[in-house]
Amino acid sequence: MARGQCNCGSVAFEIDAPLSDVYMCHCSICRRFTGSNGIAVVVVDNEAFRWIRGEANIASWNKPDADWQASFCRVCGSALPGVNDGSRMFVPAGTISEGGEALTIAHHIWVGSKAHWDIIGDSGRLHPDAFGESS
Repeated sequence: MARGQCNCGSVAFEIDAPLSDVYMCHCSICRRFTGSNGIAVVVVDNEAFRWIRGEANIASWNKPDADWQASFCRVCGSALPGVNDGSRMFVPAGTISEGGEALTIAHHIWVGSKAHWDIIGDSGRLHPDAFGESS
Protein backbone atom coordinates (compact mmCIF):
# COMPACT_ATOMS: atom_id res chain seq x y z
CA MET A 1 0.00 0.00 0.00
CA ALA A 2 1.21 3.48 -0.88
CA ARG A 3 -0.04 6.80 0.43
CA GLY A 4 0.37 10.33 -0.77
CA GLN A 5 -0.82 13.87 -0.30
CA CYS A 6 -0.47 17.46 -1.43
CA ASN A 7 1.91 19.90 0.30
CA CYS A 8 -0.64 21.17 2.81
CA GLY A 9 -2.22 17.76 3.50
CA SER A 10 -5.72 18.88 2.51
CA VAL A 11 -5.90 16.18 -0.17
CA ALA A 12 -4.69 12.61 0.41
CA PHE A 13 -4.93 9.27 -1.38
CA GLU A 14 -4.03 5.58 -1.14
CA ILE A 15 -2.85 3.12 -3.77
CA ASP A 16 -3.39 -0.58 -3.18
CA ALA A 17 -0.88 -1.90 -5.73
CA PRO A 18 2.88 -2.38 -5.92
CA LEU A 19 4.66 0.62 -7.41
CA SER A 20 7.87 0.48 -9.42
CA ASP A 21 7.92 2.22 -12.82
CA VAL A 22 8.08 6.00 -13.07
CA TYR A 23 7.27 7.68 -16.37
CA MET A 24 9.00 11.03 -16.83
CA CYS A 25 7.13 13.25 -19.30
CA HIS A 26 9.23 15.97 -20.94
CA CYS A 27 6.50 17.62 -23.04
CA SER A 28 6.01 21.39 -23.05
CA ILE A 29 2.61 21.11 -21.35
CA CYS A 30 4.07 19.22 -18.38
CA ARG A 31 7.02 21.62 -18.21
CA ARG A 32 4.66 24.58 -17.88
CA PHE A 33 2.46 22.70 -15.38
CA THR A 34 5.40 22.00 -13.04
CA GLY A 35 7.77 24.85 -13.90
CA SER A 36 10.56 22.28 -14.31
CA ASN A 37 11.78 19.78 -16.92
CA GLY A 38 8.48 17.85 -16.88
CA ILE A 39 6.61 15.59 -14.52
CA ALA A 40 7.42 12.18 -13.05
CA VAL A 41 4.33 9.99 -12.64
CA VAL A 42 3.29 6.45 -11.83
CA VAL A 43 0.29 4.93 -13.57
CA VAL A 44 -2.13 2.81 -11.54
CA ASP A 45 -5.41 1.02 -12.24
CA ASN A 46 -8.50 2.96 -11.15
CA GLU A 47 -9.51 0.08 -8.86
CA ALA A 48 -6.24 0.38 -6.93
CA PHE A 49 -6.61 4.13 -6.32
CA ARG A 50 -8.80 5.91 -3.76
CA TRP A 51 -9.04 9.37 -2.32
CA ILE A 52 -8.97 9.33 1.50
CA ARG A 53 -9.63 13.04 2.09
CA GLY A 54 -10.06 16.38 0.44
CA GLU A 55 -11.79 15.65 -2.87
CA ALA A 56 -13.64 18.98 -2.49
CA ASN A 57 -10.22 20.70 -2.57
CA ILE A 58 -9.31 19.32 -6.01
CA ALA A 59 -9.43 21.70 -8.95
CA SER A 60 -8.83 20.75 -12.57
CA TRP A 61 -7.89 22.54 -15.76
CA ASN A 62 -8.40 21.16 -19.27
CA LYS A 63 -6.11 22.39 -22.02
CA PRO A 64 -8.36 23.75 -24.78
CA ASP A 65 -8.29 21.69 -27.99
CA ALA A 66 -6.20 18.94 -26.35
CA ASP A 67 -6.81 15.71 -24.50
CA TRP A 68 -4.99 16.85 -21.35
CA GLN A 69 -6.17 17.68 -17.85
CA ALA A 70 -4.25 18.93 -14.83
CA SER A 71 -5.49 18.44 -11.29
CA PHE A 72 -4.17 20.39 -8.34
CA CYS A 73 -4.96 21.30 -4.73
CA ARG A 74 -7.13 24.44 -4.40
CA VAL A 75 -5.37 25.26 -1.11
CA CYS A 76 -1.64 24.84 -1.86
CA GLY A 77 -1.50 24.34 -5.64
CA SER A 78 0.29 20.97 -5.53
CA ALA A 79 -0.07 18.75 -8.59
CA LEU A 80 -2.45 15.86 -7.87
CA PRO A 81 -3.38 12.51 -9.44
CA GLY A 82 -5.62 12.67 -12.46
CA VAL A 83 -7.29 10.63 -15.17
CA ASN A 84 -4.78 8.91 -17.45
CA ASP A 85 -7.28 7.03 -19.60
CA GLY A 86 -10.55 5.19 -18.98
CA SER A 87 -9.02 2.58 -16.70
CA ARG A 88 -5.95 4.18 -15.10
CA MET A 89 -4.86 7.20 -13.05
CA PHE A 90 -1.57 9.05 -13.24
CA VAL A 91 -0.05 9.94 -9.88
CA PRO A 92 2.71 12.55 -9.62
CA ALA A 93 5.59 10.56 -8.09
CA GLY A 94 6.59 13.43 -5.82
CA THR A 95 3.24 13.28 -4.01
CA ILE A 96 3.84 9.70 -2.81
CA SER A 97 4.94 9.92 0.80
CA GLU A 98 4.80 6.24 1.85
CA GLY A 99 5.29 3.04 -0.11
CA GLY A 100 7.33 4.43 -2.98
CA GLU A 101 10.67 2.89 -2.01
CA ALA A 102 10.87 0.72 -5.17
CA LEU A 103 10.20 3.58 -7.60
CA THR A 104 12.69 4.08 -10.41
CA ILE A 105 12.49 5.98 -13.68
CA ALA A 106 11.71 3.38 -16.35
CA HIS A 107 10.57 5.57 -19.25
CA HIS A 108 11.15 9.10 -20.52
CA ILE A 109 8.27 10.11 -22.77
CA TRP A 110 7.95 13.01 -25.21
CA VAL A 111 11.74 13.30 -25.32
CA GLY A 112 11.36 14.82 -28.80
CA SER A 113 9.71 17.80 -27.09
CA LYS A 114 12.14 18.21 -24.15
CA ALA A 115 13.75 21.54 -23.33
CA HIS A 116 17.25 22.07 -24.73
CA TRP A 117 18.62 22.44 -21.18
CA ASP A 118 17.06 19.15 -19.99
CA ILE A 119 19.83 16.54 -19.70
CA ILE A 120 18.61 12.98 -19.17
CA GLY A 121 21.17 11.10 -17.11
CA ASP A 122 19.59 7.83 -16.02
CA SER A 123 18.89 4.48 -17.66
CA GLY A 124 15.18 4.98 -18.37
CA ARG A 125 14.10 4.09 -21.93
CA LEU A 126 13.76 7.12 -24.20
CA HIS A 127 10.60 7.60 -26.29
CA PRO A 128 10.37 10.47 -28.82
CA ASP A 129 6.63 10.73 -28.13
CA ALA A 130 4.24 8.93 -25.79
CA PHE A 131 5.35 5.39 -26.65
CA GLY A 132 6.74 5.40 -30.15
CA GLU A 133 10.09 3.95 -31.08
CA SER A 134 12.64 3.90 -28.26
CA SER A 135 15.97 5.63 -28.62
